[in-house]
Amino acid sequence: MQKETHCGVSVLGVCAAVSHPPLLVSPQTSKEDLLQADFEGALKFFRVQLPKRYRAAENARRLMEQACNIKVPTKKLKKFEKEYQTLRESQLQQEDPIDRYQRENRRLQEASMRLEQENDDLAHELVTSKIALRNDLDQAEDKADVLNKELLSTKQRLVETEEEKRRHEEETAQLKEVFRRELEKAEMEIKKTTAIIAEYKQICSQLSTRLEKQQAATKEELDIVRNKVMSCEHCRDLFSPVGSLQASSPGGDGTSSEPLDEEKDGLKEQLRQLELELAQTKLQLVEAKCRIQELEHQRGVLMTEIQAAKNSWFSKTLGSLKSSASSSSSSVSQTPSSPKDGPA
Repeated sequence: MQKETHCGVSVLGVCAAVSHPPLLVSPQTSKEDLLQADFEGALKFFRVQLPKRYRAAENARRLMEQACNIKVPTKKLKKFEKEYQTLRESQLQQEDPIDRYQRENRRLQEASMRLEQENDDLAHELVTSKIALRNDLDQAEDKADVLNKELLSTKQRLVETEEEKRRHEEETAQLKEVFRRELEKAEMEIKKTTAIIAEYKQICSQLSTRLEKQQAATKEELDIVRNKVMSCEHCRDLFSPVGSLQASSPGGDGTSSEPLDEEKDGLKEQLRQLELELAQTKLQLVEAKCRIQELEHQRGVLMTEIQAAKNSWFSKTLGSLKSSASSSSSSVSQTPSSPKDGPA
C-alpha cells in the first residue's frame, strides 16, 4: 500500500509538472527561494509569487524555452502513464458512484460557470472593441473630412497664389517697361543736359576770350588815344600824368577848345560804350555760369532720382517675387500629405 501511494504521488507529481511547466522549471530557477521557505512559504510561492513572475512576456517565453529543453525519457513517461491509469482505475473502483457523480457534477457546474463567465467577458470585450472601432472609424471619417477640406482650401490657395504670381509677373513686366522708358528718357535728358552744359562752357570760354580780347583792344586804343593826346601840345594839359581827364582852364582860347571838346566827347562816348559792352559781357558771363550751375544741379537731382527709383523698383520686384515664391512653395509643400488620407 505504501509503495502504491509513493508511486501514485510520484506519478501525480510528474503529470502535474508536465501539465504545468512552471512547477517543472521553478525548482531550477527558484532553488534558493524554495530552500529558504518552509512548507507554507513554498505553497504560497507556487500559488502567488510564481504566477506573478511569469505574467511578463519575456519571463513566459524564457519559461517555455526551458520547459521545451527538458528531456524526459519516453519509457519513463509511458511507465508513469500506466501507473497513473492503474491508480485511477483502482480509486474509481473503490469510490462510491454517487460521490463520483456528485464530484463530476460539481466539476461540470464549475466548468459551465467558468465558460459562462468567459462568454460574458468575451461578449463584453466584443462590445467594447466594437464601440472602440466605431469611435476610431468616426474619428477617421472626421479626420478624412477635415483633410479633404484642407485639401480643397490648399488647392484654392494654390490657384490664388498662381493667379497672384501671374499678376505680379505682369506687373513686373509693366514696371520693367516703364522703368526702361524712364531710364531712356533720363539718359536722353542727361545727354541733352551734358550737351547744353558743354555748349554753355564753350560759350563762356568764348565770352572770356572775347572779353580778354576786347579788354586788350580797349587798352591798346586807350594807349593810342593817350599817346595822340600827349603828343598834342594843346591837349596835353587835359590829361593828368596817370591818364585821367582834367577840366579845361577858363582862360583858354574858345576857338581851340571847341575841337578839343568834340574830340574829348567822342573819346568819352567811345569809352562809355566800351565800358557798357564790358559790363554786358560780364553780365552774360555771370548768367552763363549761373545757368551752368543750375543745369549741373538738375543733373545731380536727376541722377539721384534715377538711382532711387532703380533701387526701390529692384527692392519691390525682388520682395514681391520672394513673397510669391515662398507662398507658392509653402502651399505646394502642404498639399502632398492630404490626398493619402482623403480618399480613405
